[in-house]
Amino acid sequence: MRILGMDYGEKTLGISLSDEAFIIASPIETIRYKDKCELFSKLDKYFKEYEIQIIVLGNPLNLDGSISKRSEETILFKKELESRYNIEVVLEDERLTSVIVNNMLISNNTSRENRKRVVDKLASSVILQGYLDRMCKNGR
Repeated sequence: MRILGMDYGEKTLGISLSDEAFIIASPIETIRYKDKCELFSKLDKYFKEYEIQIIVLGNPLNLDGSISKRSEETILFKKELESRYNIEVVLEDERLTSVIVNNMLISNNTSRENRKRVVDKLASSVILQGYLDRMCKNGR
């Protein structure tokens, strides 16, 4: 069994996957899509290939912790995921994950073009790793 991490955007979805021991989150890909039908078609392969137990979906709250417009859209996407895959979807605070990832990439002299290609999948792994670390700390 695995846990799937997601960083949901308007045109992209960053995907990461846990190992079977639920210790390490690995970035997998950034899915680019035009509409939800295309997105779900691309997501289906993960549910066919892996036994996904939980989805951890980044929730882009405002810095003060309030719900943003993008967070409202993410909550609707969460409901679509739950309905389509009949699986638990956990919302994980993703404030500043993209900033953290961008700063890390900049410090490694990654070009702007390359950052754009990888930031979403890396952000999804930061989101998922935070969840896995808390899960391990709480003895789950």
